[in-house]
Amino acid sequence: MKKFYLISALIWCFCTLPIFDNYVDAKIYVDIDSPNFQQIPIAISDLANKTASATKSANFGATISDGIRKDLSLTGIFNILNKKSFLENTPPDAKESIRFSDWTTIGADFLLQGNVIQKDKEIIVESRLFEVTRGEILFNKKYISDINSLKTLSRKIASDIMLALINDEGDFNTKITFVSRKGPKSDLYVINYDGSELKSVTNHQSIIMSPRWSPDGNFLAFTSFISGQPAVYLRNFKNGAEKKVASFEGLNMCGSFSPDSKKLLLTLSKDGNEEIYVLEIDSLKLKRLTNNYSIDVSPAWSPDGKRIAFVSNRAGSPQIYIMDAEGNNVKRITFEGKYNTSPAWSPHGDHLAYEGLVNDKYQIFSVDEDGNNTLQLTSDAANNESPSWSPSGRQIVYASRKSSKSKICIINSSGLNPRVLIENINKLVMPVWSPRFK
Repeated sequence: MKKFYLISALIWCFCTLPIFDNYVDAKIYVDIDSPNFQQIPIAISDLANKTASATKSANFGATISDGIRKDLSLTGIFNILNKKSFLENTPPDAKESIRFSDWTTIGADFLLQGNVIQKDKEIIVESRLFEVTRGEILFNKKYISDINSLKTLSRKIASDIMLALINDEGDFNTKITFVSRKGPKSDLYVINYDGSELKSVTNHQSIIMSPRWSPDGNFLAFTSFISGQPAVYLRNFKNGAEKKVASFEGLNMCGSFSPDSKKLLLTLSKDGNEEIYVLEIDSLKLKRLTNNYSIDVSPAWSPDGKRIAFVSNRAGSPQIYIMDAEGNNVKRITFEGKYNTSPAWSPHGDHLAYEGLVNDKYQIFSVDEDGNNTLQLTSDAANNESPSWSPSGRQIVYASRKSSKSKICIINSSGLNPRVLIENINKLVMPVWSPRFK
């Protein structure tokens, strides 16, 4: 239990604009939550370049299609068929000309085709998604985009495919914040969902812990020792302005925001014991929620704002509990294992992810809101910690350490399809997923 007490003591504005959007009335939603689910086989043809040869300067069609393939592959939901297996790749001008039997032969359930036209610094893309077996068109959409925004355009088309097939836009327009430590110094960094555009967020060069996104995406809250003692800071993500919101005597540890982004949960020891409080951000009015001789830490607000998950050792070892938003009706929900901490609510509020100790290694688990159906999601030889759900609720980000290797990883909520988001010689810890950005 050394780790528990140590923590307790120290601690899209799219450039892409659809200009028409035509869906069929009977949408197809693939049930990806079924225990028998298998990845969706989809063929993505290179978009045909329809620009006149005299003005054509690049193969934008292939570039956009490659971007769509990459984005969909990151979800772990799709089996992206190799275009070398395609019996035809140039999209015909009419649905009637498509030989759907050729696509069935190579195992495709769905097919994306379309074309792109360049007009000076602007491109127009038409994309069509088909259900292959029935030869039915699921959508026919046209987009207009700046020539320098091909990545945004690919992401938008990938999102539309997700909406058509699973009724969810995916996590493409999100970011992940984490702490990077080198010796005693650390700062916050942010990276895109696809692993691009790594950027520093703070320049504290101090101990930083427990970053948390506000649900509206405007703020990051975190604990920093930059002044010599732990204090909770609020940072405006758009303009970088920071303000200190909690600097009481003793421990000041950041918890999660309320769903309306107006309140912040804290763990404070100002009254002699680690207890959970709620802070009204504008007025800085503070209210105590727990009152127990044991240690209560790591509070996390449920998406509906009615419940709070937290960690307590009141039963003798760190376990996860749930109480109502006023601090009443406390219920323990983890019983397997002697060390369970870092609870994180799923966006739908029906599951929590957490880290638990198994054979001297921390692994990621999920459990439903009633404490049933515990599922171990990781089982490798690394220490896997600090889970955080994606906005779709279909993926979880976590920190992974093995020997000197430190990684931020993403895994599907079923425990499948792990991928490394970033790896570094510095110690990468405490990742947290942003809301979707528009």
